[in-house]
Amino acid sequence: MPAPNRFLERLRTGPPLVADGGTGALISAAVPRLRCPEEANVRAPESVVSVHLGYIRAGADVIETNTFGANRRKLAAQYLEDEVVAINEAGVKLAREAREIAGGDVFIAGSIGPLGDVDEGDASDRDEIFAEQAAILEGRGVDLFAVETFFDLDDLVAAIEAVRSVSSLPIVAMMTFDADAETYGGVSARDAAARLAELDLAAIGANHGEGPIAGLAALDAMSANGVPLAVMPNVGLASIAGGRIIFPHATPDYFAEFAAHARSLGARLIGGCCGTTPTEIAAIRAALEEERSPRTPLVLEERELAVATPGESAETDFAAALREGRWVSTIEINPPKGGASDGMLGLVADLREAGIEFVDINDNPTARARMNALMAAVAIERATGVETIPHLTPRDTTVMGLESVLLGAHAEGVRNVLAVTGDPPAVGDYPGSQGVYEVDAIGLCRVLQQLNRGESYAGKTIEAPTSFYYGVAVNPSADDLDLELRRFEDKLEAGASFAITQVLFDASFLDEFLRRLGGEWPIPVLLGLFYVTNYQLAVRLHNEVPGIVVPEHVQERFRKAGPNAAEEGLAIARELVDAVRDKVAGIQVIPPFKAPLAALDVLEYENRLRAS
Repeated sequence: MPAPNRFLERLRTGPPLVADGGTGALISAAVPRLRCPEEANVRAPESVVSVHLGYIRAGADVIETNTFGANRRKLAAQYLEDEVVAINEAGVKLAREAREIAGGDVFIAGSIGPLGDVDEGDASDRDEIFAEQAAILEGRGVDLFAVETFFDLDDLVAAIEAVRSVSSLPIVAMMTFDADAETYGGVSARDAAARLAELDLAAIGANHGEGPIAGLAALDAMSANGVPLAVMPNVGLASIAGGRIIFPHATPDYFAEFAAHARSLGARLIGGCCGTTPTEIAAIRAALEEERSPRTPLVLEERELAVATPGESAETDFAAALREGRWVSTIEINPPKGGASDGMLGLVADLREAGIEFVDINDNPTARARMNALMAAVAIERATGVETIPHLTPRDTTVMGLESVLLGAHAEGVRNVLAVTGDPPAVGDYPGSQGVYEVDAIGLCRVLQQLNRGESYAGKTIEAPTSFYYGVAVNPSADDLDLELRRFEDKLEAGASFAITQVLFDASFLDEFLRRLGGEWPIPVLLGLFYVTNYQLAVRLHNEVPGIVVPEHVQERFRKAGPNAAEEGLAIARELVDAVRDKVAGIQVIPPFKAPLAALDVLEYENRLRAS
């Protein structure tokens, strides 16, 4: 019969154990120009030992190795992948050295954090990466593992299983929760605990997060499963000032009161995370030794159950026209560059008088700042009654920002949206910008899809579902048609209901794409048509604008037309309309620069064709 594990015995039968605090944050503050806190294990080992000693002397029974982000994936992002063994081995060695110097009975936990951003395409080696780090840490002599700060429950379970594949040491597993005791992916602490309780763990709990109260809320929700609990919260919400991360000034007594509440909720391992120093750990220690009772009852606000209320889901005129098979045309306009919308509204009013039903609105075209397309759409629909199709790119804002502007636009009545990638920032006024792109155009479709389901992109219920009718761009003249086809299929899977093609000047591109697609469009498609009026612009579009192909024979027609290039451009546009009438659901006309009303010349011809 194997001997009982000393840590497990102590965890289950003795008084609650005290863990350390924000080791990585203190090391980063003490050692300048680190690529990551774990680099200090090989660059500034004396600083790491000093931090460990500070926590031990403050009363910590458990200290974590400085290896939270020392997996191969994260180290590779800092060009340190060749030092994965050295950094992890040194992390354990330095923790053991601090224990020997202090002379205390201290357990050493091998800290293992998540891999960072992992999508389905690069998750194949996830288990190997976790197992590799765990094997190194056990080989150097850790007493247990702290698998911590996970936002995704499936990732945490995968990490636990990977650690178990190479080690039988005890595992403390902790997730990060918000003030509502939910992960950022929408998993409740109660549900997480129920799943983790099946995995024979030493302890489960919460760490990192929004501060002690959030940690206690998660602890309260996790307490019904009979598994020892652990809680190690941040000191509070961090901010940035002068390039430095600043944490709140929590008093020691605040952390002593936190420890008292954690003990009353059944926590067996209590410590801290980012921002917690030996001062807070000493306060926790004192509260536990005194067997302090909470001074006031713990008041946890009952999480308000968000029930999705029905939203207005009336079909848009644009959607109805496409559904009924009516030929649809829209004119693309650019929002104003300044802070006034009078000119834009006047233009749209003129288009309305000419019989135009729809306008689509660019979103910062050529990566130059203009009025936000969704806000412009609100103004247009309110002032003119013309239905809009605003473009939206994930280039300029985060997922949270995208959701925010979409919810605002929806509340004001905007329903049609075209999800586009957007021109790269480098081509516009901000050459140093890399763009945001937390998601691409496919991901933006998924944002819209989730909102229509009544959920945020993170999976949390919103108060009222949206009813966006959203479409996508597709480029039949793309250099890599296989890739374009795959992306188009992904956009369809993400719920796209219509598409507008990249600008085309030759119907043969459309024919080939449609052939490779199987001969039939799965959703209504509008042809993008640029009314070009001079040879120079045709050449520039072909050579300078990504994704646009102006075939040589079309360029030659413009060149030969000379001063009559505008008439030739109109003829080319009309010929293209003739060529695609039976292949698409309509057209999107991009008018000549600074002559938006000229688009009516193309549509007038197209209307005559319909009437004939």
